[in-house]
Amino acid sequence: MGQPSRRAAFLCAAPAAAIACATLAGAALVYPPAPRGNVVDDYHGTAVADPYRSLEDLDSPVTRSWVEAQAQLTQRYLSATPLRAKLRKRIAALYDFEAFGVPFREGGRYFYTRNSGRQDQPVLYVTPDPAARGTVGVDPNALSPEGIVTGYVASRDGRLLAYGVSAGGSDWTEWRVRDLATGHDLPDVLRFTKYYAPVFARDGKGLYYSAFPAPRPGAELSTRDLDNAVYYHALGASAAADRRLLYDAGHPDRQYLPHLSDDGRWLVLTSGEGEVGDKGLENVYLIDLDAATPAARPVVEGFEAAYNYVGSDAGRLYFLSTLGAPNGRVIVIDPAAPARENWHTAIPEGADAIDLTTPSVTLVDHQLIVRSIHDAHSRVVRYGLDGTPRGEIVLPGPGSAAGFAGRCDDRETFYSFRDLITPPTLYRYDLESGRSALWRQPHVAYDPGAYEESQVFYPAKDGTHIPMLLAYRKGLELDADNPLLLYGYGGFGIPNLPRFDAALIAWLESGGVYAVANIRGGGEYGEAWHTQAIRTHRQVAFDDFIAAGEWLIAHRYTSTPRLAIFGASNGGLLVGACMTQRPDLYGAVIADVGVMDMLRFEKFGQGAGWEGDFGSPDNPEEFKALYAYSPVHNVRSGVHYPATLVITGDHDTRVMPMHSFKFAAALQAAQASAAPVLLDVELNSGHGGSQTVYRAIALHADIYTFLARNLAMQGR
Repeated sequence: MGQPSRRAAFLCAAPAAAIACATLAGAALVYPPAPRGNVVDDYHGTAVADPYRSLEDLDSPVTRSWVEAQAQLTQRYLSATPLRAKLRKRIAALYDFEAFGVPFREGGRYFYTRNSGRQDQPVLYVTPDPAARGTVGVDPNALSPEGIVTGYVASRDGRLLAYGVSAGGSDWTEWRVRDLATGHDLPDVLRFTKYYAPVFARDGKGLYYSAFPAPRPGAELSTRDLDNAVYYHALGASAAADRRLLYDAGHPDRQYLPHLSDDGRWLVLTSGEGEVGDKGLENVYLIDLDAATPAARPVVEGFEAAYNYVGSDAGRLYFLSTLGAPNGRVIVIDPAAPARENWHTAIPEGADAIDLTTPSVTLVDHQLIVRSIHDAHSRVVRYGLDGTPRGEIVLPGPGSAAGFAGRCDDRETFYSFRDLITPPTLYRYDLESGRSALWRQPHVAYDPGAYEESQVFYPAKDGTHIPMLLAYRKGLELDADNPLLLYGYGGFGIPNLPRFDAALIAWLESGGVYAVANIRGGGEYGEAWHTQAIRTHRQVAFDDFIAAGEWLIAHRYTSTPRLAIFGASNGGLLVGACMTQRPDLYGAVIADVGVMDMLRFEKFGQGAGWEGDFGSPDNPEEFKALYAYSPVHNVRSGVHYPATLVITGDHDTRVMPMHSFKFAAALQAAQASAAPVLLDVELNSGHGGSQTVYRAIALHADIYTFLARNLAMQGR
């Protein structure tokens, strides 16, 4: 597509010496030596060596030289595989389809994204008629090459549009404001935000937003997320004049997510210690914007449960909460009388969990639309505001649904449906008639009828039944000879629901099987499922994932030489822990943007906010658990590790690249087999979810090339 290389290119000389050597198919891999030191830390009386501490200094000449040498090695290895070009071409063809985002509506205008199939980023369109394409609101492809649009927020009258721009996929985001009538941006820019979108004031003359202090130049990747605050910016005013509405100097690790009630009177602020929602525990604050002097007042404090803001209607505020309900219930709060004794339940807890990590309950047409999870698939039911069931929204099949957004006086909403082998298909739902109508259906260059998806349940180490989703070509033979890619996450209460990836079709076409294990630590069965694998019980998630691989081998879906595991972020930690605990079980490992140093994760970026799931190295008992599975600290010399590709992004401010650097360095030094250990550093790339199409194609081609070479698939 004419784009520059996505690889990190540090203009330094590569180290000349080598510390390890691996051979594969006659080609020798000589690993550049990582800088080693003699750092030893004391944790509660336990001496812990950290020989690769210097790799935390990302900009040092030694680190940059080492990373460049690693990039060159990885490129030589992947380029030597003829299948790479073929895979890249096929994946590019699979990505070449017209794709639409779920529409939303403001001020009588519909907003939606569209990618023609050959654009790096989807374009935002604005139209008064959802059947028409309309006009271009924002074309991210016209921004600087490093600018990635992360989200859109429209004013209530639909005349202004705020859009977030990240440099190279970093979590650091600036929000710009566009006048849709002129197509030009206003001079106003909201800087130093992360994670949370702003909201327009009811009159459209300003925005409420959450921001951090400006990071020290050069420290954007390592700066801890501290001192977040909520501000009001009046359009046309200087950013220096922005009014601070909420900040807690006594708790600098707290962060705030702003919402605005439909009547524009109440600013609702949900707060977390670390990224809001990471621990599934929030405080709630209200600001009466009609007051002479608006000030925040607490409604919920103490981080006792989750409180996800749903919406408002007739002056009442609705929240999805786990208070006394691990699977979630919908509660109603009167902001004029917010004391707990005045709350009441609109929808009680049910047998199926409601996903707490996405907007799973919405308020549209004076109704509540609830997306719950039944055995790792979506189920959608409508309720009246008094909790009376109004019927299920029937989905095309078992899969995952998203969307259903709107305001209390809207009469329609839009949603998408997908599964592992069905691309996101969009529907318009009429809330008065209760009928769905197809809005947009993508056409991808493959035959959906050639593949099938099935669900199995396998026993965990402790006997718990774990769901697992499988996709493969029809007629699959259980002869133990199938290359199989097993994916997992298992953290932060995030459920692993079916998700379509066009590149996956290339894997299935080549005879590969894809499996998703819904292990504990996720939210497939609510908070009870989540909390069984947190802090000192984190090993439960790893045991569940290991059991998935053992079950797949025992039932002859695959065999150890053909079994690969893949995970990203918390999933990168998952595969890192599992491969160091059971290196004999896998033929290949893909560890993407993983948290690998579990004794120093809290010192960088968003890390301190993860202690709710991981625990803290400062706690003696939690330290023991962390040290026992920390991937960096459990690499052992002389072990035959499987072929491993470690991936990170040079703009990853959430999981600092040092995690991947240390893990790759330790594995390369310890590797006793001929299987390769490679480090892949993506240029202008953050923590995922913000990749351009070009980068996604290139990365998937490299992953499948690595797997094909190391799972003996090249002749298939």
